[in-house]
Amino acid sequence: MEWLRDKLHNAYEVPRTVSATYLTLAAIQKWRSEGRVAVWLHIPILQSRFIAPAASLGFCFHHAESDSSTLTLWLGEGPSRLPGYATHQVGVAGAVFDENTRKILVVQDRNKLKNMWKFPGGLSEPGEDIGDTAVREVFEETGIKSEFRSLLSIRQQHTHPGAFGKSDMYIICRLKPHSFTINFCQRECLRCEWMDLSDLVKTENTTPITSRVARLLLYGYREGFDKIDLTVEELPAVYTGLFYKIYHKELPDSYKTMTGTD
Repeated sequence: MEWLRDKLHNAYEVPRTVSATYLTLAAIQKWRSEGRVAVWLHIPILQSRFIAPAASLGFCFHHAESDSSTLTLWLGEGPSRLPGYATHQVGVAGAVFDENTRKILVVQDRNKLKNMWKFPGGLSEPGEDIGDTAVREVFEETGIKSEFRSLLSIRQQHTHPGAFGKSDMYIICRLKPHSFTINFCQRECLRCEWMDLSDLVKTENTTPITSRVARLLLYGYREGFDKIDLTVEELPAVYTGLFYKIYHKELPDSYKTMTGTD
């Protein structure tokens, strides 16, 4: 992958202000002689007539957005080694648990064939952190304000019908409530309530993943949340000026700063 990352610095991106008519066999031969390994072509939706001429030169679709499509042409040896476009969607739910009352916030979706109890949640938006998605979705669906505490579980499912046949990541976070009066969105939710955690563990009217995470929360409540929590920390990325979030079990400060293995 490092090889690919270096090679992509030799890829040519046709400027968005340049018409696709700029593409000729001579231009492609020039880029190949310069050692370029790939060409990226962005075509606005109003210039879609240029897609067919580009395809005749060997370009293939890479991805599309609401107002444009992006095509690629591999110039290197062998089959294309360009990374594919996003193949996963990320859904996030918030398990809002009040330790004082042992109540957990649950909803029933209005537009489902089976109205089963589940945690409120939805799809993460581009550039949105996991915890922020959970807090936002909980508030939008239930009116409850909350605070991100930890990541509890990750479900990976392939060929997901709701993701256009792509893969789906579903992440459940533990949230701490900061308000308790429910004002749920009636367009999305049929019911919403604070349920005793033990009742959620026992009920059959819930989804398998909700039932499993309810048991995980009960274990954490009884034995300590440090046994189940994946906490978050922000670290600098290898790219200058960028940062990322890393989630893992709590690491003692002495191990964060240690220089040796003793």
